[in-house]
Amino acid sequence: MEDLLGSNINATELWDEALALIMAYAPKFLLAIVTLVIGLWLINRFVGVLDKKLGAKDPTLNKFLCGLLNIIFKVMLLISVASMIGIATTSFIAVIGAAGLAIGLALQGSLGNFAGGVLILIFKPFKVGDTIEAQGFLGAVAEIQILYTVVNTFDNRRVVIPNGSLSNDTLVNVSIYDKRRCDMTFGIHYDDDIDKALAILQRLFDEDERSLKDPEPRICVGSLGDNSVNLMFRPWVATDDLWPYYWDMHKKVKTAFDAEGITIPFPQRDVHVYKTE
Repeated sequence: MEDLLGSNINATELWDEALALIMAYAPKFLLAIVTLVIGLWLINRFVGVLDKKLGAKDPTLNKFLCGLLNIIFKVMLLISVASMIGIATTSFIAVIGAAGLAIGLALQGSLGNFAGGVLILIFKPFKVGDTIEAQGFLGAVAEIQILYTVVNTFDNRRVVIPNGSLSNDTLVNVSIYDKRRCDMTFGIHYDDDIDKALAILQRLFDEDERSLKDPEPRICVGSLGDNSVNLMFRPWVATDDLWPYYWDMHKKVKTAFDAEGITIPFPQRDVHVYKTE
């Protein structure tokens, strides 16, 4: 009977202690949950608004900055929620620091990509919308993220390039200048009139409205090839007109040369057969 009475007393004491703990920590826990939910909503809302506002002014910076702020704010929110529950923030920060060190050692490549993204934003070798050639790909820059840069190629492929590779390797920014030189070479037969062929190229240059007079074009004999006299044709055009101009001019030159009797030779070989008795 005494054992039964003693067990009832112990159960009552345990229940009282549990109830006291619940009464002490339940409000803190509920407040922490509410703070976490509202905090996440506010962070997502703020980052979304910043993405839209900054994207309209500087599309190069917005993805990188918004992604970085999103991570920083959420880490600060988790630390605040932990302190509300009663977890010592000093030890919590120490744990985060140790975990960050371990993760950093394991993800050295990612940290290099992050540093590369910072360098890209500081020195601006390219921006969103530029056409670049890097890592064997040619395309338009769609996004500059924290770790990667997204490039859309002209054959409709989406290429993700690490920022570390872009900041440490050679890249070509094709669209940084508003005008470019369109290099073309046309071969004519050795028996053809060189001055006449050069005059045809000059006339085609003058007739095309996309041709820029400044800088002046270079139209001259470039080299004497094995099968042809190679004429160098190097006009300047607006960057956006480069490839349409290049393709159109090849057609115009072929048509004009045919009409004027200028021959475009092709590689050929003379074979001599000797008969022996």
